[in-house]
Formats: sequence, C-alpha cells, structure tokens
Amino acid sequence: MSGVVVYPGVLSGRVALPGDKSVSQRVAMLASLACGTSEVTGYLDGEDAQSTLAAMVALGALVERKPDGVICITGVGGALRVPSEPLDLGNSGTGTRLLAGLLAGAGVRATVVGDASLSRRPMGRIEKPLALMGADLQLTGERGTLPMVIAGGDLKGIRYEMPMASAQVKSCVLLAGLFAEGETTVVEPRPTRDHTEKLFEMFGIPVRVEGRCVSVMGCGAAGPVFAGRAVRVPGDFSSAAFWLVAAAAREGAVIEMEGVGLNPRRTALLDVLKRMGADVDVVPEVVMGDPVGRLRVRGAVLRGTVIEGDEIPNLIDELPILAVAGALAMGETVIRDAAELRVKESDRIAEMVKHLRSFGVSVDEFEDGMRVQGGAVLKTPAGPLLSEGDHRIAMSMAILNTFADGALRLDEVGCVDTSYPSFWKDLVSLGGRVDR
Repeated sequence: MSGVVVYPGVLSGRVALPGDKSVSQRVAMLASLACGTSEVTGYLDGEDAQSTLAAMVALGALVERKPDGVICITGVGGALRVPSEPLDLGNSGTGTRLLAGLLAGAGVRATVVGDASLSRRPMGRIEKPLALMGADLQLTGERGTLPMVIAGGDLKGIRYEMPMASAQVKSCVLLAGLFAEGETTVVEPRPTRDHTEKLFEMFGIPVRVEGRCVSVMGCGAAGPVFAGRAVRVPGDFSSAAFWLVAAAAREGAVIEMEGVGLNPRRTALLDVLKRMGADVDVVPEVVMGDPVGRLRVRGAVLRGTVIEGDEIPNLIDELPILAVAGALAMGETVIRDAAELRVKESDRIAEMVKHLRSFGVSVDEFEDGMRVQGGAVLKTPAGPLLSEGDHRIAMSMAILNTFADGALRLDEVGCVDTSYPSFWKDLVSLGGRVDR
C-alpha cells in the first residue's frame, strides 16, 4: 500500500491488538534455539516479526503454521546451521541487533542485510561489547551500518556497563553470553524493557537480576540446553498507544482493549497520560511471563506535561504519539533526553516537528526532543504528507488528523505493516474513515 486518505472523526469501540513485536521476535529466537517444539499463540503477523522468524528458519528451525493461527517452532537444540544466503531482516532493528548476539555466541558465520531504512541505522553500539567478548563483527556499510558480517564462537563472559540505556544492546549481549565461558553481566544506566530476562525465565534459562545488573552464566560453545514450551504473546502495548491517545484526548470517546501486554517497563505511557489527566482503567490478568490486562480509556481534557529522564527508555516507541497528545492537550508538553529518536526508522524528532507544524501546531525543536504548544485549531495540510518509511510516524499522523478539519493524504504507509498490519482496518472498525 503506497498511500491512504484519512478523514476526521470520533474513534470509539473495542479493538483486538496484534501480538507484541518485541516479544514475538525474542520468542522466535529462543524457541528456535530450544530442544523440541514450542507452540506460540499470538505471534505478530507483521513484517519485522516475520523476517526474524524467516531468519531462524534459515538457521535451521522448523516452522508449522496451524489453521487456528498457532505457530509451532521446532528448535535446533543449540546447533544453529550456517545459512546458505545472507539473512535479510527487512526493517527490523530489534531483530538485527538481537540476532547479532545469537550468531556471535553460536559461532555461526553469517551476513545480515536489511532494507534501505535499516541499512541507515547505526549498529556500532553492539560492535564494541561483542568485540570485547571475542567476536568478529564487521560493519561493511558507511558509518557503521549494514551489511554486517559476523564470525563468533569461543566467547568470554564480560561485565559491560552500557553507555546509554538500550534493551536491544542488553539483549544482544545476554544472548551472546549464553554461549560464552564464564559469567556475562550487563549494567544498565537506566532500567529498560526486560522481555529477554522474562523469556529466559519462562524457557528455564537461569538469569540473575540485581538492581541495574543483569547476569547470565555462559554454557560454552555448546550453548544452553532447554526445552520448547507453549507461549502466548500478549497484545502489543505500543500499538495500544495510538488508540489510548485517540480516545483520551476527545471528550465522549471510549475505547477498550483486552489482552494487552502490561510489562511495567513498557507502560510508562499510562503514567504520562494519567499525569495529563487521562481517564484510563487497567484491569490486570494473572498469566505466566509478562502481565496482561484490559484497558479502557475515556475521553477527557488533557493537560501538557514534561517527559524526561528515567521515563524515556520505557516509552521511547510511544514518544511520537505522545507528541500528538501534547498537540491535543491544553498548555505545553516538553520531551527531553530522547536523542535516541534521531536514529530510529527516521529522525523522529525532525519528522514529528515538521509534521506537527504542518497542522498549525507551535513546536520548538531540541537536539534531544521538542516543546509542543497544545490547544491549536488543527488544519489538515493541503499536500500529501510523507511517512519517510516510518510506521510510527504514519500512524501518529493518522490519529492526529482525526482531530483536524479535512482529508489528509498520507503517502508511504506500507511501513505500517512492519508492526501493525491491521491498523487501517481497526481505525475503520472504531468509526474512522480511510480511503485507499
């Protein structure tokens, strides 16, 4: 899909979310590494998760898709095979960085490539810790980017103090550490998503968490031995974020979602929205692994807020739609300490500032964030708006235009399929109007 036209309108109702992308990708890797078969329910049918699964098949895993949507992944028992072709991770930065750790540890020589967007994203942050462990990682693109050639094996455990908070770097090092000699410890400057640690525990892989330190004891070149198991992937909280803002900022709107992943290191958005005055109910459910629950959000008058510091790592993906919430709120919303947004699928700071201004919103741009003045009367831009191949930019602008005054032409929206293939259908089911 190259483009859509999105119209203003009130969004209300109930929506079923796609599976969590981050969890899906980690499950694909661990299930593929396990002994025996894992039955996975709720695996994301998005391009990023599917490219990760395809890479694991190329490394020896077997995948069977059942009519009821369950995916059965039969693992290799630690013995990944050398792929016959480069591993194409498409647009997935998470898949690329995590897979680098797995390949480095397993001693499998492989080349990893991606699409044009992924090939612009920096990979140097995983190069240093893997090199310290003894892996040979070559970034052959310009400025430390893909294609990446990995040759690992015979790794040594390290204590790595991350210079900046990153769940992807942490997970990369921990996966490599499973195959190392001795203990590997990652020290985080700030807490980040802990899906990897929780899934290690679920699959029976020993992991120790002490404050900001996460440690695994390496099993040597043979790697860890653990069994496949049944896994349910929770609904993606980052996808829920769009509907949370769509309803929270409009009085009279109500949206409900069930089975949403409520990992405490993913849900900082809820704290921010409540601070802004949002009316959100959370009903948790008891399950193994990540907590899940039901969300119900009712429209209210939002107030601007400041978003910075330790909150940032746990809502980094939600900052584009939070910038939209700032535009819809009364008063000023400030986002700081978010320079990481500059090196996502696009420069999300520059893109959000540009697009918000095109709607008539007053925005100041900082190197590490922005200041958004809320309360403007939104005017739909006359010309087409480009997503720059960034799924979160595309979806954020679609939500913003439901509050504007005209039909918005959004181009380059095929990228939405990387994380939320049913987004446009769900927007319509909630009362929106989209022409394709």
